[in-house]
Amino acid sequence: MSVSEETANLADMVRERVKSRGDFIAFEFEGRQTSFSDLDRNTNRVANALKATGVKTGERIAYLGKNSDIYFELWLGAIKANVVMTPVNWRLAGPEIAFIVGDCKAPVLFVGPEFTEQVQRITDQLPDVRTFIATEGGAAGWQAYTAWRDGQSEEDPDIAIGPRDIAIQLYTSGTTGKPKGAMLSHANLLNLVETGQGEKPDWNKWTEDDVSLVAMPIFHIGGSGWGVLGVYHGAKGVIAREFDPNKVLDFIEHSRITKLFMVPAAMQFVVRQPRAREVDFSRLKYMLYGASPIPAALLKECIQVFGCGFVQVYGMTETTGGIVALPPEDHVEGLDRMRSAGKALPGVELAILDADGKRLPLGEVGEIATRSGSNMAGYWNLPEATARTLDSEGWLRTGDAGYMDSDGYLYIHDRIKDMIISGGENIYPAEVESAICDHPDVAEVAVVGVPDDQWGEAVKAIVVMKPGKQASAADIIGFTRQRIAIFKTPKTVDFIDALPRNASGKILRRHLRDPYWVGKDRQVN
Repeated sequence: MSVSEETANLADMVRERVKSRGDFIAFEFEGRQTSFSDLDRNTNRVANALKATGVKTGERIAYLGKNSDIYFELWLGAIKANVVMTPVNWRLAGPEIAFIVGDCKAPVLFVGPEFTEQVQRITDQLPDVRTFIATEGGAAGWQAYTAWRDGQSEEDPDIAIGPRDIAIQLYTSGTTGKPKGAMLSHANLLNLVETGQGEKPDWNKWTEDDVSLVAMPIFHIGGSGWGVLGVYHGAKGVIAREFDPNKVLDFIEHSRITKLFMVPAAMQFVVRQPRAREVDFSRLKYMLYGASPIPAALLKECIQVFGCGFVQVYGMTETTGGIVALPPEDHVEGLDRMRSAGKALPGVELAILDADGKRLPLGEVGEIATRSGSNMAGYWNLPEATARTLDSEGWLRTGDAGYMDSDGYLYIHDRIKDMIISGGENIYPAEVESAICDHPDVAEVAVVGVPDDQWGEAVKAIVVMKPGKQASAADIIGFTRQRIAIFKTPKTVDFIDALPRNASGKILRRHLRDPYWVGKDRQVN
């Protein structure tokens, strides 16, 4: 299958996989197996059921539930109806859920069993929802998913779909303001797997014998995108309802997982399980990781324990996931490249820009911009926000700060907005955090800028120690000073039991920073 203006879409992807992989298993979920032929028939029924329910082409439907095979069946069925799937972060509070469902104006809301009562409490906040469907089991007054689906024909609806039509709407979880719905098209999702087919390294090649683990939540691109990537390659996808480090080890051992994607925090939970040293990882070929910086000590530990090829990927929801990768051969201790995010994937352009949008020379830190066929179509109903992120020439400003070296490797420093300016020097918290996390007794850390009468801002580290471990502020400062420049070293250190995070697990730096700026007219000094 190739991307073209006339035929490229994910509905055709499913049809093609049926031809080549019909009776092979597409998904396995809690003992239930779905073949590619079953997936094709069920997605046809879903598409026909959506039309029978009155959902129109281009409308959004919403899904509030944990990972399951039903989600992917719903998503791919919606695609066949040219309807847009909007998965909702189930970690959110009721009003936040209501905002997203209302913002996308979904007429139908599919609800997992864990969230039935929560949704029933906020139905008065969901005026656009005409139909509620319980995905597993039943709920009073709601249709049951299986009956809703199976009441329809399994004939292919054969609805026209263009490559620029929207396939999924994922809401970003910024630390300020309301979430924004990033619209990803069929072309966006297909671009990275279709571009540069002949240039793909071994880690980016799939075989029909591969088994992938979908362990990250489907309301993120690392869950939904990873799951559909397996379908594209005709590989079996094992779906974890939610992330559980012990179950991940079970899946790797008993489901013969060959590939998976995890965020660094999840990797830490898995590798620190006592039995992680006892599991047979011989079938595991590659572990992809990304979405946040990884401490060097944690990466080294994972390489030793898992013994597979490691691939760091850099990207974001707005770029449909990974656009930069650091391959296994660059994961060598002592190699400077291990500190980088890697090089651009085929078809991806990168640039480092100053505040005025001008390109900076190699080695200078600025905002990372990217251009490729995987850049989102835009933010749903937010033209001004879209224009601030995507320019007329197709360049997307990531909001991340970094620099490139002469070999094309990208080094990430931090979010632009989190930069600390101390004595005229730009300091990026992620670099300081990486140095502190090398301390063997530190569990995690967040670095923020606080007011300083002499330097304008000073670096403060807020540290969580490992259970049973202790350190003084002087210990942390002295340790860090051996690894980074003195002006980047924390001036002060606070210790807390846990870092505040939002529903997506991102550290709420502003919650840590704001108390130090009380009484200041501006959040800079």
